[in-house]
Amino acid sequence: MDYLDYVQMTKGQRFVYKLKSFFTGIPRAIVGFFKAIGYFIKKFFVGIGNFFKGYGSRFAKGDAGTKLSYVIMGAGSMMHGQIIKGLIFLATEIGYILFMINFGAKYISKIYTSKLVFLDSLPDATTGYYKRGTAAVGRVVANVQQTLTGTTITNKKTMDNSNEIILFFVLTVLVTVAFLAVYIANTKTAYNTQQLRAQGKKPASFGEEMKTFLDDRFHITLLTLPILLLIIFNILPILFTILMAFTNYDEEHLVPMKLYQWVGMKNFADVFYADAKKSQTFGLILIWTLIWAFFATFSNFILGIIVALMINKKDIKFKGFWRTMFVLTAAIPQFITLLVMRLLLDDKSGAINQAFGTQFPFLTDWARVTIIVVNIWIGVPYTMLISSGLLMNIPEDLYESARIDGANAVQQFTKITFPYIFFVLTPYLITTFVGNINNFNVIFFLTRGGPEDPTTYANGAGKTDLLVTWLYKLTKDQNDFRLAAVIGILVFIICAVGSLITFNMSKASKNEEEFS
Repeated sequence: MDYLDYVQMTKGQRFVYKLKSFFTGIPRAIVGFFKAIGYFIKKFFVGIGNFFKGYGSRFAKGDAGTKLSYVIMGAGSMMHGQIIKGLIFLATEIGYILFMINFGAKYISKIYTSKLVFLDSLPDATTGYYKRGTAAVGRVVANVQQTLTGTTITNKKTMDNSNEIILFFVLTVLVTVAFLAVYIANTKTAYNTQQLRAQGKKPASFGEEMKTFLDDRFHITLLTLPILLLIIFNILPILFTILMAFTNYDEEHLVPMKLYQWVGMKNFADVFYADAKKSQTFGLILIWTLIWAFFATFSNFILGIIVALMINKKDIKFKGFWRTMFVLTAAIPQFITLLVMRLLLDDKSGAINQAFGTQFPFLTDWARVTIIVVNIWIGVPYTMLISSGLLMNIPEDLYESARIDGANAVQQFTKITFPYIFFVLTPYLITTFVGNINNFNVIFFLTRGGPEDPTTYANGAGKTDLLVTWLYKLTKDQNDFRLAAVIGILVFIICAVGSLITFNMSKASKNEEEFS
C-alpha cells in the first residue's frame, strides 16, 4: 500500500490496517530473529576457522623462537628481546599448570563422574560409621575420627559436595578461557616481534608498552577491573545456575550431606509436558506474569503522559510545585511505600477496613487489581518526569503549523505529541516491560504472592505470584533448586527474545534519524 491509499482511509480503516500490520509483522520479526541467530552462528564458526588458520600460519612462518613459544610461553618474546614480557608469559603458563595440578584438574575429572559414593546424613547409631550411598557427581576425601571402646581410629571416608564441584568446575573453565586468550596473545606477540626484527625495527620495550595503557589503550586499563568483577559476580553465578538446571538438586538431594546427579533435559520436560502439576503451574504463572507486565507497563506509560501533559499546559499554575510533589513520591524508597500499602490494605487488620468497619478483600479476591493500582501509584511519577522532559523538547513550530492547518488538541496529540514520545520511549518501554516481568518488590512486599492456590505444584505458588517470586519460593521454602534454575533460564529466554523482537519491529530501530 502506498502513502496516498493510506491517507484516504478512514480512522477505523487505519486502525485495522495498523493492527493487521502489527500481527503480520510478528512472524517476519521472529523469522528475522532466527536468521540473525543463524548468521551469528555462521559468523562464529567462520571466526573459529580463521582463528585456526591464523594460528597455523603463524607457526608455519615463525622462526625457532616463535615456534618454541607455542610450547613454552614467552620464549619467542625473550628471544626477540622482550625479556620482561616473555617472563610474564612464562609465569602465566607455570601458574596455570600449578593451578590445574593442585586445583582445576580435580574438579574437571569429577564433573562427569557417575559412580562415586557419598555420606548419608547421619552415621550408623551402633558403630558410628557413615553408610555408603548411591551414585554421585564427585567426591572429597575427609578424615572422620571415631572413638570405639576407648580407641581413637582415623578412617578415610568419601564425602562429596556437588555445589562445590560444579562451582569450581565453572571457575576452572573461566580460568582456562582466560589462559587460552593469554596463550594466543603470546603467539601473536612472538610472531609480530619476529616481523619487526626482520624489518630492522626494534620492538617496543616493556616500559613503552606500559605507557600505552595510560594513553592509547587507557580504555583497557579502565575496563579491566569492571570486567573481572562482572565475570566473578555475574557470569560465574549464571553458568552455575545453568548447570544446576540439568541436575536433580532438590530437597531430597541437599548438599553437603547428599549429592545430586545429572538428569539431562528431564527438568525442562517436566515444566513443559512430562509433569502435569509443574507444567500447569508454570503455564498459569506465565500467563499472569505477562498480563501483569502488560498492564503494569502501559498503565504507567499512558497515565504518566497524561499527567505530564496536564502539568505542562500553559494555563496551569505552580508547575514546579506539582513536579516536586511527584518527585517526592518517587523519592520515597519503594519497599517502604509497599509495606505501608500492605498495612493500609490488609483484609482484616488494615487501616482502611478498620476505619470503615468493613473487610474489603484488597489482598485476596481483589489482589491482582490491587497490585496493578498500587504499581500505578509507584510508577507514574517516573514516566511523568521523563515525558515532561520530552514535551519541552518538541518544537513549538510543529504545533503552530498544526493549528494553522485546523488541527484540534486531540489531533495534535495523536499526530505530534504521542508519536514523538512513543518513538523516544520505545527502548524505555521494553526495559520497563522486562523489569515488570521480574518485578519482585511489588508482589513480595504487598501480597507475598498470595492468596495461596492449593491446586498449584507443591502448593507453593499463589495467585499473584510472578515467575520470579515463584522462583524465590522454590529456593527458599521448598529447596527445589533444579526447578528454580529452569524457571530462571526460561525467564531469561522470554525476556531476551521478546525484547529483541519488539525493538527490531519498532520505529526506534528502523528509523533512527526520524526525529533527529
